[in-house]
Formats: sequence, C-alpha cells, structure tokens
Amino acid sequence: MEAAASTSAAPGVRTGCSARHSKYPVSYSYRAYGLEIRSSTRLTGLELAPSQAQQADLCFETGAEPEWVHSLLSLPGKILNRKLEPPGIAEPSFSLTEYGEEQGFELAYSDGARFVADGAATRLWGACTAPLTLEDLQVYLLGPVMGFLLRRRNVLCLHSSAVEFQRRAVCLCGDAGQGKSTTAAALALRGLPVIAEDIVALQESAGRFYAVPGYPRVCLWPESVRLLLGSESALPLLTPTWEKRFLPLDQQRANFAKEKTAIGVIYVFADRVAGDQAPRIERLSAREALLELVRNTYMNWVIGRGQRASEFEALSRLVQQSSVQRIVPHARPEKMGELCDLILRDAERQFSAK
Repeated sequence: MEAAASTSAAPGVRTGCSARHSKYPVSYSYRAYGLEIRSSTRLTGLELAPSQAQQADLCFETGAEPEWVHSLLSLPGKILNRKLEPPGIAEPSFSLTEYGEEQGFELAYSDGARFVADGAATRLWGACTAPLTLEDLQVYLLGPVMGFLLRRRNVLCLHSSAVEFQRRAVCLCGDAGQGKSTTAAALALRGLPVIAEDIVALQESAGRFYAVPGYPRVCLWPESVRLLLGSESALPLLTPTWEKRFLPLDQQRANFAKEKTAIGVIYVFADRVAGDQAPRIERLSAREALLELVRNTYMNWVIGRGQRASEFEALSRLVQQSSVQRIVPHARPEKMGELCDLILRDAERQFSAK
C-alpha cells in the first residue's frame, strides 16, 4: 500500500520528511488512504492521529514557496495533460506539468489552486490565490491531488465510493455525476459506515483485496443535500467560496469506517433511465466486469505501461474473488430509496450465499 514509485530526486531536493531530523515545519499528523500525512497547517477535513513513524509517508506544506519546490520548478518542464472545461461547468480547468524526468509535478487549476509534488509523492506544497481559502486548498488535497499522489505511489484506486455492510465493503463505481457520493450518503444516513468517497484505494493482502479508509466526509452538491435531507442548508459548506456541502462522518448523523474492509461486492453505475425497469441490477460476465473496472480506475491516464499491466493483473484477481455488477439507477431522484433497498437486498443475498 505504501510502496513509492521508483524515481530519482532532483539535485538538492529531499524526497521525504522526518519530524525529528528535518527542518520541515511539522505541526499536525493525520492518516488517510493508508498514509501518514504530516502537515504544516491544520487540515479540517481530517482527524488528528498519533504519529506512528519517524518518517512520514507524505509531508504537506503551504505558505511561501519552499526551496525544494524552487529547485524542482527550475528543471525543464512539459505539460502532460490539460483539461479545459467549457463555459458553464462548475469544475475549473486543470493542467499537469512534469519537471525533469519524473522528478516533480505541478497540478494547477484555473481558479488559482496550485500544487507541486516530488516524483516519489512524499512531499507536497500547495498554494492558492484570493478569493480561494485554505479550505478550498484542502478540498483539492483530499480529492484529485491525493488521487494523483496515490497513483504515483503505485496504489490501485477505483473511481468509487464505498460503504461497510455486514463487515464487507460495498463499492459504488462510476463517472462524475452518476450518483456515487449521493448513494453513499443515503446509505450512511441508514447507518452504514462510509469507507471512502470518490476514491477507493485498494490494498491486496494475503490473497484478498481491501478498501482502505479515506477521510471522514461525503461531499455533496446542493441538490443532493436537498434530496436526502429536505433542505440545501441542512449540511455545512465545504468552503466559503463554493456551493458544495458535506456530510460529516463524525459518529453522530453518520459514521466513518476507520479500518480497512474486505471487498464484498462492486456495483458499476450506468446512466440513469426512466421507466418501470429501473432501478435494476444487471449481471456482468467476468470479461465485462474486468473491462468496467479498468475503465473505472482513478486517474488511469497518469500511469505508465508497466503500472497499467500490473494493475490489469490485479483487477483480474479482484474480479475472480469479488462480485462485479452493473446497476442502473432511475432518472427520478426520488427513487433513491428504492436504489438503496435494491443494493442492500442484493448485497445481503450475495454475502449470505458465501
């Protein structure tokens, strides 16, 4: 889970941090996605955790640009990916730049958020410009930036949310906007602990795959909050500058699964449809299931040929030991209750048969 990608560091650039022997301004320690994170600033989306090692898996800094970042950005750079969002889309445009020979990367967003990581994904610096706030920066950190870092560390990730049911993980895979987070939140409000939201990091151990806990929040658009709780204002805003809100997994209204959980069943979301035949579950052949999981690995465009081949083999093993099915939601949002009932009935049936 914590294996780092094999890369070489730029001259004068440290690729790790130590609370005892480094000048790194460590103030807070957290755990997320199986990594120990040390941060120079308080991260409100994570729970403080005792440090378990002298060397952290990831060190995060904000504020003035540190020397190691300056050294990386002085290397030759090339743009690896640029995503331009059309007008009217809430998501900002994005670009990924590589410096040196995979010695460092810059993730830049059109709204002013910016991150620089070393090639081994052990050090990260982030900054933003007004009107963005530290809360905005943390939304990126715990979402797509963390996803990128996990992929650089050779961690297999599904574009999925996951909940715990009968001591097994129920994964909800799909593209953005297909309802993964909303469905996970609806199940959480029924008492199921949430393991992760939007990114499910997988760990293979003793021949089994496990979903690793992410962070104790489910991020939701206002219409999802209104659907689940009757009012958009029923949940707090993620940041002062954005309309998106979050369901706290604070053991009050909803719970967070803090331990890794064996994968039980994976549902891949299809497009919503109208009519009496939805919501429904469709069986997939082993080949169809494998292709669906390959398509739903998180940020699969950032990995190289060798990692891609290794992950294909891992996903083949996952398909052999776990049920993978397609779920077709109804186009009417008020059918969410029926969708949750369908998932729980089907998962219970499969778990009781094993």
